[in-house]
Amino acid sequence: MLKSFAGGRIFGATWGSGSATIVALHGWQRTHSDFDGVFGDPDFTGSHAAVGLDLFGFGATPPPPEPWGADEYARHLLPIFDEADGLAERVTIVGHSFGGRVAVRLAALAPDRIERLVLTGVPLLVREGPRATPALSFRVGRFLHRRGLIGESRMEALRQQHGSPDYRAAKGMMRGVFVKELGERAARGADDLAAIGCPVDLVWGANDTEVPVEVAERARALLGFSTLLTLPGVGHLTPTEAPAALRRVVLGQADQPVGELT
Repeated sequence: MLKSFAGGRIFGATWGSGSATIVALHGWQRTHSDFDGVFGDPDFTGSHAAVGLDLFGFGATPPPPEPWGADEYARHLLPIFDEADGLAERVTIVGHSFGGRVAVRLAALAPDRIERLVLTGVPLLVREGPRATPALSFRVGRFLHRRGLIGESRMEALRQQHGSPDYRAAKGMMRGVFVKELGERAARGADDLAAIGCPVDLVWGANDTEVPVEVAERARALLGFSTLLTLPGVGHLTPTEAPAALRRVVLGQADQPVGELT
């Protein structure tokens, strides 16, 4: 059942009963329902409780009033910590993809309320390797647009033709959010990781092509106490592809993670 949080500004759902010890944040173009398989299992609901939120601009939660980055998203989630009979004093934040970027900023803004982070498929750092060069027609169009020689409608057609699937799917305000988040990721990703003071469990699909495992491996070098569990045969959508494995990590029941503890 859909519920409201933060004075009706945010929507989502709960699993289990009592004060939630877990907050789940979904990925880009996704919703809280991605975590139904993770936290809707009777083994979880019988003795635990979790909250899953629709981030601003996704699911039932309206978009932000202006282009926000992960920091603004996190700041506007802070009221959930103050609601009566809502969250436990300290919680685990589970973040998938873009939701993990928001989780990292929450850890900086509310360190006294966050016990641990569980991050999966999160673009914590810019991926290594050669980057694809934009098509010549797009580069020419961008040059001409910046100089006022072609109109916005023509430039938008080029963006739709050559932009990433996530960029093309983003409409209105959410396109601005997408662009701002990409810029912030490149500018401050390493600093954000180095500032995390709580333990971090990284859970990654071995077949994740959107955010490859090498991103998680490099991120570990910047974190304090962290683990990495790689899931064979799993891609980017860990919450829906491997809900049981993710649930075990959240509950501290996972097998020995890949790599040594740091």
